[in-house]
Amino acid sequence: MKTFPVLKFAVAAGIFISLHAVIVTVCAMAGIPGMRPFAELLTQFYGPYGYSISVIGAVAGAILGFLEGFVHFGIFGLIYRWLPISR
Repeated sequence: MKTFPVLKFAVAAGIFISLHAVIVTVCAMAGIPGMRPFAELLTQFYGPYGYSISVIGAVAGAILGFLEGFVHFGIFGLIYRWLPISR
């Protein structure tokens, strides 16, 4: 069996987290009930790096979300590949 595709996993996770940040921001701007608290939580995490509940914030959230997802899930993927699991 082939080894675990860490790079593909990291890119997919980065895209997923990036889309999550964009969707939450757009929904909060549109006034969809229940989305504002999630967007404010993103503001707490990404706010010092340029995120806000705005169009520019959605772009910043997409970039920061991709970087965070890529790095964190890439590390998880590397750990999974190194585990001595019979596959």
